Amino acid sequence: MSIGSAERIIVALDGLTPIQALEFTASISSLRWVKVGLELFLAGGAEVVTQMRNRNLEVFLDLKFHDIPATMAAACSRAAQLGAGLITVHGAAGLAGLIAAQQGAQAGALAADLPMPKLLAVTVLTSWDPLEFANQLAVTEPIDRYVHRLAKLSAQAGIAGCVCSPLDVASLRTAHPQPFALITPGIRPVGSDANDQQRVLSPAQALAAGANALVIGRPITKAINPEIAFAECCRSIEEISN
Repeated sequence: MSIGSAERIIVALDGLTPIQALEFTASISSLRWVKVGLELFLAGGAEVVTQMRNRNLEVFLDLKFHDIPATMAAACSRAAQLGAGLITVHGAAGLAGLIAAQQGAQAGALAADLPMPKLLAVTVLTSWDPLEFANQLAVTEPIDRYVHRLAKLSAQAGIAGCVCSPLDVASLRTAHPQPFALITPGIRPVGSDANDQQRVLSPAQALAAGANALVIGRPITKAINPEIAFAECCRSIEEISN
C-alpha cells in the first residue's frame, strides 16, 4: 500500500461514538484522513477534532454550513481554528454566503496560526433520487445542471472545490480543471451494499472520472476487518494509478 493511495481515502466516522471513533482510528495504521460529521461532532464536540489531530490525522469537518453570510463566516472561522483540513458548506447558500465563508476561514486560520483549510461546497446530496429532488423541492432544473450551477458559484467565490456525486465527477472535471477539488461520497467497493446512497460508483470508477479523493464509510467502518477493507480500497486506487 502506498501513502499516496491512503491520502485519497477519507474514512467517514458516521455512526460511531467518540470512543468507538478513537478505537477505530487506532486500528488502521495507514489511515491518513477521517471525516467528522454532524452526529459525531454533536456527540463529542470540538474535542473530537482535536483528538484526531493529536493522532496526526487530517480531518474533513463535514458540518455543511448553510446560513446567512455573517453566520457562515463566523462558523468557518471557528472550524478553521480547530485545525480541520477540509470544511464543508452548502453551495445553495449562494455567492455572498460562500464568499463570507471563505473569508471567515482565512481569518480563523490566521488567528490560530494554522494553514488555510480548503472549503468544499456541497452540491446535491447523494441520497437524493432525481424525481424526488424535482418533486419535493420544486427544482425544475435537472440535478446534473443544478450541480453545475452550484459548482460555478463555488468557483466564483474562491471555494477550493465541491463535494459531489461520483456520477457528476466527469462532467464537473471537464468544466473545472485542477486544482479545483472534487471530493465524492457515494463510494461503494464492488460487492458492497449501497445502503441509503442512490448515486454510487466504485473507488476505481470515481477516480478514473476525475475525483481527487473518496469518502468511504460503512464499507470500511462496518467491515469484519476494517484494516483489510481499507487496504483493499487502497489497492483498487493503486491499480488505476499504475
